Amino acid sequence: MDNQRNLLLAVVLCGLMLVGWEAGMSYFYPDRNVTPTEEVVATAPDGTAVSAPATTVAGSTDLGDSAAPVAAQPVDLDSALNAGERITIDSPEVLGTINTVGARLDDITLKTHRQTVDKDSDNVRIFSPKGTDEQHYARFGWLGEGVNVPQADTLWQASGGTLTQDNPVTLRHDNGEGQLFTIEFAIDEHYMITAKQTVANTGAGPIVVRPYGLIDRTSSSASDDLFNVHSGPIGNFGDAVQFGPDYDDLAEDSNEGKTEGRVHWIGFTDVYWLSALIPAEGSDTDATFRSQGNDIFRADMFYQPFTVAPGTQVARTTQLFAGAKETAVLDAYEDAGVDKFGKSVDWGWFEIIAWPIWWLLTHLFALVGNFGLAIIGLTVLIRLVLFPIAQKQFASMAAMKAIQPKMKAIQERYKDDKQKQQQEIMALYKKEKVNPLAGCLPILIQIPIFFALYKVLILAIEMRHQPFVLWLKDLSAPDPATILNLFGYLPFEVPSLLAIGPLAILLGVTMWLTFKMNPTAMDPIQQQIFNIMPWMLMFVMAPFAAGLLLYWVTNNVLTLAQQTYLYSKHPQLRAAAEKEKADKAAAAAREVKE
Repeated sequence: MDNQRNLLLAVVLCGLMLVGWEAGMSYFYPDRNVTPTEEVVATAPDGTAVSAPATTVAGSTDLGDSAAPVAAQPVDLDSALNAGERITIDSPEVLGTINTVGARLDDITLKTHRQTVDKDSDNVRIFSPKGTDEQHYARFGWLGEGVNVPQADTLWQASGGTLTQDNPVTLRHDNGEGQLFTIEFAIDEHYMITAKQTVANTGAGPIVVRPYGLIDRTSSSASDDLFNVHSGPIGNFGDAVQFGPDYDDLAEDSNEGKTEGRVHWIGFTDVYWLSALIPAEGSDTDATFRSQGNDIFRADMFYQPFTVAPGTQVARTTQLFAGAKETAVLDAYEDAGVDKFGKSVDWGWFEIIAWPIWWLLTHLFALVGNFGLAIIGLTVLIRLVLFPIAQKQFASMAAMKAIQPKMKAIQERYKDDKQKQQQEIMALYKKEKVNPLAGCLPILIQIPIFFALYKVLILAIEMRHQPFVLWLKDLSAPDPATILNLFGYLPFEVPSLLAIGPLAILLGVTMWLTFKMNPTAMDPIQQQIFNIMPWMLMFVMAPFAAGLLLYWVTNNVLTLAQQTYLYSKHPQLRAAAEKEKADKAAAAAREVKE
């Protein structure tokens, strides 16, 4: 009964070790009740500064982008993009258009990223027009009091031609009451768009306006929100990046979307993509996540209201990031002043290990030109670093073998006094200078490295769609080959539980061989666990990223080579292992004979 209980406990602990990391992480979002004020400086057309006191703008935050109470028929993407006048966007990494109706940035695709590994695959689409299946767009505007501000359906007048890295464009709207609203768009070499909102007041009296920016999207096209990878609302509020709330939580409780602390940036994240609003440096803004029903969500950011005196104009500049979460690019924006922008990649608890692994992998990739070879090179480097520890492990195992007869004598002498037996064994360890836990150290060190590499493989866009050899076209995805249907030649779909590929089988075989070479003495329960574990892990790890399995297989092969070498340096271990094997075979033969 005790053996069965120990076996069950060991299996449960193995399962927790495999799938339980990062479980229990939670996010907290306290309510916000802040009503700050701000003094702005307006300018006259000749550039003279004019002080304008802050004031309030009454009214709701209904910006005209709310979803309909009842879901309407989805809009066809091509029809939406061909309707009306649009401004072309053509920069080094971004291609798209701006809708002059509502001044919406609702058409952005990435030139350097494709949807699948197929060569003829379409480019990844970040923004899509309102009403389409993948609705996701940004818009800039104003709230006003006593002034006719542009609305969500306002038709803007465009000038400047095509938006390129070297050529900004401008949208203008004259309300016919003495106010001219302009939005000047500029784009850099990557994914950052700058929107400069200007209000010029040529009327007879002052006006009160409040600039804002918003990102509107549907959650139906979002990547999965997993326990270790967040997909949904994200922002840097106060002194930390907050991953949350989830879409479901936001839909159930509108208070979940309130933010607290200074807004550095706010938006929505997928595993590989990010859309975020970044306010002007030093500005005081309010930001909120909102559920608008029908799986539509909004992140909005409001500047503090200000008065624009007659004959003056006031501008606010906001940045919009809409692109790939490339670590080097995000870090460059962070160095340029976007606080903690690199933290939008959710490295989690293992950032202190994951980031160096990412850095090393990318540099190895630049050297060898293949991410599979880079993973193998990373594994070799890790094993070289850990080799001195492995030597100490084997030396400790050899010492343990040497004192086995003395330990058995103590166990026999004090078999009726367990406490005295443990005391004598510990005294023996101390006398012989043996550390029974030394063999666990390499495993304990490997666990965080393994988990950190797992995070890198599923988060680092630099590894997305990176091939290795033959059928392995994407190391960030599971092994596509399946043994049971002969790699797709047999016409049937293999259940996911049985979808075992070549890498998973290599993992099971190499791990079984490493366990077979383990020279430590094991009781029958340990033997059962070590006989079952390789094949259990083969099924558990099959759905994981192929790059992760490649790392583990390589690590097992290097472990076999390392054990073979160290056995040659410690012949007593090999002799002991062979003796144990012979004793087990003899015992098994006797049982069969009996």
